[in-house]
Order: sequence, then structure tokens, then C-alpha cells
Amino acid sequence: MADKVKQITDVLDMLAEDTSIPRNIRKGATDAKTRLLDTKEPMDVRATGAIVILDDLANDPNIPMHGRTLIYQVMSQLEMISQGN
Repeated sequence: MADKVKQITDVLDMLAEDTSIPRNIRKGATDAKTRLLDTKEPMDVRATGAIVILDDLANDPNIPMHGRTLIYQVMSQLEMISQGN
């Protein structure tokens, strides 16, 4: 589980540092990472919270296609975590 979370946070960091992605999307990636790493809640709740943030970002019309693809990949991994897989 920790390896999967590390992979996800690495991708979110990559998104947050990509200057070809609009600032609001980069901030959202950072927010999703913060939500995922907040240990005050169970992992499934954290994963679901991060999915909600990323879903809003994926629907932003200004996001480049490569950013949207990364977000969808992360959301897929988070869904597996939220379901306990």
C-alpha cells in the first residue's frame, strides 16, 4: 500500500511541477497529495477525497491532454486503494 501511495504522490508532484499545466491544476494536484497524506483519516476516505479533487481538475477545459491522462491514471489507482485493493 505504501508503495502505491508513493507512486501516486510522485505523479502528483510531477503534475505540480509541470509548467505547461495551468497554475490552478498544479495547485489542485498539490491539494490532492496533501489530502492523500493526511493521516488523521482512514486511507479509503483520504483516497476518495483526493479522487474528488482530481475529478474536478480532469474536467477543467484548460488542462492539456497529457495532464488529463496522468490525472485519470492517478484516479484509477486511487479507486483501487479506496476499495481496499
